[in-house]
Amino acid sequence: MAAFIHKLRLIVTDGDLMRRLGFVLAALVVFRILAVIPVPGVNVDLLEQFFQNNQFLSFLSIFSGGGLSGLSIVMLGVGPYITGSIIMQLATVLSIKLKALYQDEGELGRKRFSQYGRLLSVPLAALQAGAFLYYFETQGLIVHLSLFAFAANIAVVTAGSVLLMWIGELISEFGIGNGVSIIIFAGIVAGLPQILTQVLFTFDPSQIPLFIALIAAGLAITLGVVYISEAERPVPVTYAKRVVGNRVTGGVQTYVPLRLNQAGVMPIIFALSLLVLPGVGLNFLSQIGNATVANWAQTLLTFPGSNVVYAASYFLLVVIFTYFFTAVTFDPARMATNLQKNGAFVAGIRPGAATAEYLGDIITRITFVGALFLGVIAVLPLVLQEATGFTTFAIGGTALLIVVSVILDIVRKIDAQTSLREY
Repeated sequence: MAAFIHKLRLIVTDGDLMRRLGFVLAALVVFRILAVIPVPGVNVDLLEQFFQNNQFLSFLSIFSGGGLSGLSIVMLGVGPYITGSIIMQLATVLSIKLKALYQDEGELGRKRFSQYGRLLSVPLAALQAGAFLYYFETQGLIVHLSLFAFAANIAVVTAGSVLLMWIGELISEFGIGNGVSIIIFAGIVAGLPQILTQVLFTFDPSQIPLFIALIAAGLAITLGVVYISEAERPVPVTYAKRVVGNRVTGGVQTYVPLRLNQAGVMPIIFALSLLVLPGVGLNFLSQIGNATVANWAQTLLTFPGSNVVYAASYFLLVVIFTYFFTAVTFDPARMATNLQKNGAFVAGIRPGAATAEYLGDIITRITFVGALFLGVIAVLPLVLQEATGFTTFAIGGTALLIVVSVILDIVRKIDAQTSLREY
């Protein structure tokens, strides 16, 4: 308790840290204000009932900060930016120039790489805005608009998405933590009162075992995410002795910590972003004038095994993106080169290529454990939903997974700031 009070005192007395936290809060207030400003022509009477009867869109609305359920000007959330980032990250596998720009050209190269992702998110936002607005207009949620008014709505929603992307970038630069993750976190937290209210109003004493299972699943997910996020594999490293003047330096033994989950929460966010695309496309196709295409899309949406396919796809995407982000963020060859330049070596392993191969083998093994565990925790709520029919499991479980990961990341960065102040 004394250590916690001491750490809290350091946070409060650190002017720079308090300014960063204040900036994050101010940015989130602006985000929440934008999330309640609707686009022109919304039919408010049908809006709430429509989203109550559509589980998929209700789920999607949570991760857009509630903006989609209110058809706000930021209804897309940071989805287009995440999609653009996915495309750019995948492009590094296909393009040697982009990979070199991201990994070998330092901070300036990474800034240019991020700029390409931001530019790509603009046309993606326009396409998604047009698809959603057309779909909602066919459902009667938006009054029939002229071509000019429809184009104006697309421009407004696209601008809202770009504005939200900019707010996320500002949070990353002037605040604490990853701005995109924090915005998604804020959207999830903002939707919790509505979920709790719905659960309370529909409470049935016969569902008490389900609520107990929900609490147990929540605790299991929280403990699992904390354990995996904090777990490390230490690699013993020895610094060679060197003579500098009349002094002998080096000979120190230490270790390099390799995290079990190098990718953090991004694999979950990217997996969800890809999973919602087929649902959005099928919902759109089910409303078009062609009866054959509409029936085909509706059949796929109501396919009996769709939940199993969704869970399996979710699991695989989480595992794949965990490996992918680990490969992007952790380069064994670069670490081996840095160790060699600093006169450090792993006992029993030759410096250079052999050390890089050794580190690569370790990161592959521990990432498998982290990715597998993260995938299991991600689909656990879906399994419980299939077994019990209680839909809050699916929404709450995935949301809890992201919330816990984001909180851990923020706490870790605040702790790093306070530790720096102590030194």
